[in-house]
Amino acid sequence: MPPAKSGIADYSAALVEALGRYVDLTVFDQPGETPGEADALGLYQIGNNGFHAYVYEEALRRPGVVVLHESNLHHLITDLTICRQDWDGYVRECAFDGGPAARAFAERVRRLEVGPDYEGIPMLKRILGASRGVIVHSEAVANDVRAAGYTGPLAKIPHGAWLPAMGDRMGFRTRLGLHETTPLIGIFGFLKPYKRIAESLRAFRRLVRVRPDARLVLVGEPHPEFPLAALIRSLGLDEQVRMLGYTPIADFNGYIAACDVILNLRFPTVGESSGTLLRSLGMGRAVVVSNIGSFAEFPDSICLKVPVDATEEDTIYEYLNLLVNRPDWAREMGARARAWVETECNWDLCARQYAGFLEAVAEGRPWAPPAAPAAAEPKEETPAPAPPAAVTVAPEYIQSWMAETEEARQYGEIHLSRFQKTLAITPPGTAEDRILEMGAYLQITPALRSQLGYGEVRGCYYGPAGQVDHRTVTSSTGEVFSCDVDLFDAEKDPFPYPDEHFSTVLCCELIEHLPTDPMHMMAEVNRILKPGGHFVLTTPNIASLRALRAILDGYHPGFFPAYIKPAQPGAEVEARHAREYTAKEIYHLLLDSGFSVELLETGEFRDIPRPEDQWIYHLLDRYLLPKELRGDGIYAVGRKTGPLLKRYPAWLYEGGE
Repeated sequence: MPPAKSGIADYSAALVEALGRYVDLTVFDQPGETPGEADALGLYQIGNNGFHAYVYEEALRRPGVVVLHESNLHHLITDLTICRQDWDGYVRECAFDGGPAARAFAERVRRLEVGPDYEGIPMLKRILGASRGVIVHSEAVANDVRAAGYTGPLAKIPHGAWLPAMGDRMGFRTRLGLHETTPLIGIFGFLKPYKRIAESLRAFRRLVRVRPDARLVLVGEPHPEFPLAALIRSLGLDEQVRMLGYTPIADFNGYIAACDVILNLRFPTVGESSGTLLRSLGMGRAVVVSNIGSFAEFPDSICLKVPVDATEEDTIYEYLNLLVNRPDWAREMGARARAWVETECNWDLCARQYAGFLEAVAEGRPWAPPAAPAAAEPKEETPAPAPPAAVTVAPEYIQSWMAETEEARQYGEIHLSRFQKTLAITPPGTAEDRILEMGAYLQITPALRSQLGYGEVRGCYYGPAGQVDHRTVTSSTGEVFSCDVDLFDAEKDPFPYPDEHFSTVLCCELIEHLPTDPMHMMAEVNRILKPGGHFVLTTPNIASLRALRAILDGYHPGFFPAYIKPAQPGAEVEARHAREYTAKEIYHLLLDSGFSVELLETGEFRDIPRPEDQWIYHLLDRYLLPKELRGDGIYAVGRKTGPLLKRYPAWLYEGGE
């Protein structure tokens, strides 16, 4: 586990967080620690270096499920034997894995006549023979495992992908002294020769001849037997190439974000997966990989693949030239990459597959990964009814409920598009469905029954817990609507409703008013919603074009940062905006609260056009900053998938989880 300088340590930390939601999990990562449950199933993360010596030995002592991050453990075995002066053990392991020929070769290694045959003797048979199940990340490693004679349970589960924010691109470019338009290429991870670094540098030297402004960074720990600095000098690239050494993970991610192109090449390969590659794809970078092993299995639409043959250097150069001179094309490929890993390699999906396989191994039954839903065959019988379509509520109907005062009419006109959008994203109901509108002013509340079809409509508002107000309003056309409005404090009080009571809950322009504990509200909303029920949330967007323009002009970015003047001295005032959110924060709010994100958009919040904000788009374009989700208001719909996941998420609470 971290802080070990190992990609598998970072992988393990991410997996533990996700897997802990589905299994009873205890982590051991130090020699001398003994698992407590005698019947617990061991899950061993094993890589090909000395970091994993303890894990390997524990897996042999107590057989369980082994995760092979590559199909060769020869370096690990030399750490366990030769590095401990156990030459007999090394010879024995070579013979066990490769037979008499391997034993004979190991004897020559003992006599220092040759070096170990790292590629020819994979050293897999010992660990495979002691394993109750094996997990791999690619078909390439799965084939090697079967070729080594393993016939037990085997699961191919995707390597999880980090989906961090796009990162502080310009902040890290500033560290490097680079302009926003300078083409930047990166090579990341332990800087070993087999990552085709020499070939990449020669190709980059050719690129510099046509793009003298191009730069390259090498981020990772240098290999002691690879004179990289001397190679850079010999190629005349001292001014264009920088070696940054080993960096903490936050800086590692930052330098990936600063790059336009990531080179993730290697030959030879033993099927290893690359956490750096998944990070780069997850951050939407344009990536170039070698067309070999597990890397060849990635879709052609999300990366460029270099053949490992005599054309390798030429192809690297052509790809770099393409990506540097067509940045729009590179960004489009990066966007496809991020979308792919978000769907296919997210940590929750991987954790659920882990949990399913572990359960199958423990119970001694077969396991198959969840298959993609097949296209339904045509049937003669009447098909099941489709989900109800979104309802469009006429603006005149909404306005008809806002005619009590001139102030109400003006408010309704300004916010009409927001009301229409909120009703459009709210799933329709039936006579059996209940819906709760939090912070109900009864502006759109009547439409929930008459237009969206809910059988029971209820409201709630801030006030003394236990009090219920019966409200009746009449539209300008004479339609009468009545409902009960429960009073309580959404941040402190238990909501006065049974578990799984509502099909839908609306929370419109409320969360930004909560000053102390919004996750109390989210926990209660989760509790009162039925499984599969929907949560509709709207709130101002602190990262909108309007907010960015305000900051750059020297003003407060908040949509409503003002204090509220009391109607008279000493009178209680309405709650002001305590915290406004970004769309990405609302995304994490829903996930942490046990919801899948069915919809996340931004749009107009008030019908007040501001064409003068459009210049901000040019600024975002220039610095390659995201332009999506920049509308004034956030519109989100979550579907309840399970219980609350994080009571105090760290992004929202100081000292949180």
